[in-house]
Amino acid sequence: MATYIKSRKHAVAPLAALAASFALPMVAQADPAPAPAAAETTPSTSSSTFLPTVRVDGTAASDYKVDKSASSKLTQPLLETPKTIQVIRKEVLREQGAVSLMDALQNTPGITMQLGENGNTSAGDTFQMRGFSASTSTFVDGIRDLGAVTRDVFNTEQIEVVKGPAGADTGRAASAGYINLISKLPQADSFIEGTATVGTADRKRASVDVNQKLAEGTAVRLNAVWEDSGVPGRDVVKKKTYGLAPSVAFGLGTPTRFYLYSQHIRQNNLPDGGIPAIGWPGYSLAATVTEPARSALLSARKVDTSNFYGSVHDYEDVKADMVTTKLEMDLGGGTTVRNIARYGRTYMDRTVTGIINITAVTPADPNTWTISRSRQHINQTNEILTNQTSLSTSFTTAGVKHDLATGIELTYESQDNKAFTATPPTGQSAVPAANLYNPNPYVDLGGSVRNPAGDTSGSTTTQAIYALDTVSLTDALKLTLGLRTDHYTSKYATATASFNAGKWVTSWNTALLYKLADNGTVYAAAANSILPPGGSNFTLAASGQNATASDPQEAKNYEVGTKWDLLNKRLNLTAALYRSENDGQVSVDPVTNVATQGGKTRVEGIELAAVGQLTNFWQITAGVQTMNTKQINQRSVNTTTGVQTITDGVRWSPKWSATLWTSYQWGDFTFGGGVSHTAEQKRVITVAAAPSTGLAALPAYTVVNAMAAYRVNKNVNLQLNVTNLLDKQYMSSLNNGGVRVGLGAPRTTMLTANFGF
Repeated sequence: MATYIKSRKHAVAPLAALAASFALPMVAQADPAPAPAAAETTPSTSSSTFLPTVRVDGTAASDYKVDKSASSKLTQPLLETPKTIQVIRKEVLREQGAVSLMDALQNTPGITMQLGENGNTSAGDTFQMRGFSASTSTFVDGIRDLGAVTRDVFNTEQIEVVKGPAGADTGRAASAGYINLISKLPQADSFIEGTATVGTADRKRASVDVNQKLAEGTAVRLNAVWEDSGVPGRDVVKKKTYGLAPSVAFGLGTPTRFYLYSQHIRQNNLPDGGIPAIGWPGYSLAATVTEPARSALLSARKVDTSNFYGSVHDYEDVKADMVTTKLEMDLGGGTTVRNIARYGRTYMDRTVTGIINITAVTPADPNTWTISRSRQHINQTNEILTNQTSLSTSFTTAGVKHDLATGIELTYESQDNKAFTATPPTGQSAVPAANLYNPNPYVDLGGSVRNPAGDTSGSTTTQAIYALDTVSLTDALKLTLGLRTDHYTSKYATATASFNAGKWVTSWNTALLYKLADNGTVYAAAANSILPPGGSNFTLAASGQNATASDPQEAKNYEVGTKWDLLNKRLNLTAALYRSENDGQVSVDPVTNVATQGGKTRVEGIELAAVGQLTNFWQITAGVQTMNTKQINQRSVNTTTGVQTITDGVRWSPKWSATLWTSYQWGDFTFGGGVSHTAEQKRVITVAAAPSTGLAALPAYTVVNAMAAYRVNKNVNLQLNVTNLLDKQYMSSLNNGGVRVGLGAPRTTMLTANFGF
């Protein structure tokens, strides 16, 4: 058995030096006893995990690389799992100063962020993965997490990004894969950790992580966060977050373990509607804009990027709560039974101001130009009640080994939307326009009144059963088979109509993997996912994609790849060639204009990744992805003119993207840095599209970040982060209409004190 040495001098991550204060004396130790099965689904998060583990042979454990997923559905080591999976550990997020899910996802290529609809901005985490919307495929500990909330990672151990259709893993709406956040849970050792951050835009943030052993096998843990910050480069916009995550565990280190944990988030933000796109390269005007305004607008300068076009009375209040119980029982012989139950509720109340059309009042005098504003009041509640029972086991039949994960899931989800109608200020007929170059956020923009006639509600009840089996045909050849059957009962109601739909859907996956060597594999895989009507937004209708009579959409994925652990298994390299096709999208017949479900979306590309250690003190996580997208037989028709529009592209899908983060430990110092690049993202994707006002595409951009940390003493570590080091001005998002842009933050600094006892 290998021998390990705990070394606090040779820490790799910035906080590793801090955590070294909890180290045992530097002595050789025998390999620990095998961990109980629970360790596969609940990663260890005690302070000792921040210590570098250095073997006598000179190798060291990585703070970036993990060898196994925390999901009980993925029974094999990542090296032998035939799909593209990236695990983003909390140590990486700590180095980068990342605090939200959107920050964290910058570590994986092929994910893009969206700004929202034409009039107003979207709320919460809104993103695409491999060309498909993935906002409804976010999970916490394997349970779907819906709601318009910007997720904080203060209570997250690691984030697992699984790419490619994965219906057999998660059920509906997994056309591009899914994101699974793994919660921090009580550990056997006592420790206290925390952070305090100050930075640009009056940023103030503090977090604490306290784990206390109460008795043998019993522990409690509390994670908490507080943040009150502005937004770099933006006037008026504010973010306030309060979070609390208490938990208790019984039976740690025994065959029967029970966890009770919850998470409670409160956000009080002043939301940002973005700035006008005028003056940015590529800005165009519709043919209906005539001279002399046309020439003046096309040659106009950009607005001040700090301008705020909303109202100081805009707001975004979020209340997100979830309570979870988890029971794990080891029955012996490699068999574990688990039951997890959760109730979650997310409430969002939001008033935001959007900007639309520019009017050149006096074309020769830009100081007179105005931009129209719209007000939107959203009041939405999402709830989920779920119970999952699963069994993981290994057995041999006829000399063939099986690693089986099977289970049943019972889930009820609902979404209620209360409607409001915007009301202009007293004595005015519309929301006042803003001066284009000098907006006033203190002008009265009116309010809103309840409009019960516009209320909507939807719900989905799901019963599912699944089985995922890895069959070891030989020591080197493995066959993976997966099958999941779901029955959905969906209901949707407005003030004037109600709809019901019930669907049986079946998802599958299969793969063949061959171990070329102990540290290298190749594989070929195929999988699908199913999206029934109303499966992504609880909305049903009489016609269109969400019509109750519509067939479900089906996405199929084909992937071949290879994975290698190099440098004494400290560095993992992966490569995958993939093709996904989503079938069953509503289109119209090219001759009759009759609606059909003949439309398709096809996405193909290559993804390369590296994660782990280059040396004992030098770590890296990097990825590159290409993406070619195409829509096939996708037509829509103008019901008034009868003119058809053909769509042949996919919005917000860059042809390639790349990300890199690396850090190096040198004595008491740690230095790190990274770069990310996203190619152009098209907004206009129709054939022979007429010129429209705004931008046709989101330009490519590259961002460079840097970090330096210093261990002050055994309990305190100071860390400086500089994001957008080169102070590059760029657009990070664009709305569907092309007239509003969301800006990436300018050069931003953060100073963080990390402490531990």
